[in-house]
Amino acid sequence: MMRLMHSPGACSEGILLLLEEVDAPFEVELIDLKSGAQNSVQFRQVNPKGKVPALQREDGSVLTEFTAIAFWLARRFPEAELMGSSLEAQARTLELVDFIVASIHMRGFTFFKVPHKFSPTPDVQSAIAAHGRAAASAGLTLLSEHLGVQDYLLGAFTIADAAAWYVLRWAIADEMDLPENLMQLYARIEKRRARNNKSIGNT
Repeated sequence: MMRLMHSPGACSEGILLLLEEVDAPFEVELIDLKSGAQNSVQFRQVNPKGKVPALQREDGSVLTEFTAIAFWLARRFPEAELMGSSLEAQARTLELVDFIVASIHMRGFTFFKVPHKFSPTPDVQSAIAAHGRAAASAGLTLLSEHLGVQDYLLGAFTIADAAAWYVLRWAIADEMDLPENLMQLYARIEKRRARNNKSIGNT
């Protein structure tokens, strides 16, 4: 059985969503990032990078990084249709996932939410946070333009929507102004997850 190392509120939420989508047996091991559990000897033996998500697969091997895990789940469970079947569809899906993770998450929300990681100086931290919030907002605007009137970012639900879902959760929690179509996307995915939770009991 697969086991997801997960911290509620972190980007591993998106991987949890995908595990529910593929409807395969899995367990969740909670990693309390606030208490520093990611730095424990036990967790570092599983993931020396000291972060979530980390997915221990059926053969005992561990896969890390959001994009890699999401891609593997899509290919391991093709019946879930999480990234399309054509080369073009898969490339476009990965293009969106990379933009969300590398730009909106890492260059936006990371600077915005944890500026103290980059400077001990309060004034510098404020500047970093402001830069991060602006970058996250700009990225979400581009995501909104890409979504347009579609139900999902690529028409049908893919791993890109799972990535979008976790950054939208952060944006809503931080009371950022979001375009209406992104709010609708978030609500649509929330309903999808509620449905999946009713149909499976593996978490």
